[in-house]
Amino acid sequence: MKNVICIEGVVGAGKTTLGELLAQELSIEFFQEPYINNPFLDKFYYNKERYSLLSQMYFLNKRIDIIEEASKFNGCIMDRSIYGDFLFAKMHLKNGFMSQDEFNLYESFWKKLISAREKPLLIVYLETTVDNAIKKIKERGRDFEMGVEKEYWNSLNEEYSNFFDSYSDSIVLKINIDNMDIRDNEKDRKLFFDMVKTKLRELSL
Repeated sequence: MKNVICIEGVVGAGKTTLGELLAQELSIEFFQEPYINNPFLDKFYYNKERYSLLSQMYFLNKRIDIIEEASKFNGCIMDRSIYGDFLFAKMHLKNGFMSQDEFNLYESFWKKLISAREKPLLIVYLETTVDNAIKKIKERGRDFEMGVEKEYWNSLNEEYSNFFDSYSDSIVLKINIDNMDIRDNEKDRKLFFDMVKTKLRELSL
């Protein structure tokens, strides 16, 4: 995907906030993760085995729409990548929320999607501890996230860490945000912008 930057990280890392700020700084479009209208997401958190596949297929379908819309722009930022979508499904299989047959179905659609499209130019991976992510989750107060057990977030964070330790299809910029307040601290925000801009210059953009 030409000139597409994806903001990645575990739930609560701050992808949406930092993606919006970076899009404003670079004067490009921002595409938010389509969690708001997912009719299965809140149900999933209360009955993971029943709604895991349905929730993930909804996200995958919406991701296709976002990627197609993003292709119309010369540059944009996406809140989460299609790789992040896959990590959720993989973790759900590992934890027994998806059956092997359900995961195989999901994976077949996912592979067809990524094989037909270009890779992102840059993935900005926001590294954070689970405790800090949970703190932000509580601050934003989405009802369907509030009662999720810590082990779920631990498992997801582990999937993210392992994946981006070996991923090489796109350039990955890892930024540890545990001691940064990019939203409200101007110095931290500038440091974040500078790190991304430096990487983009290295890519001749």
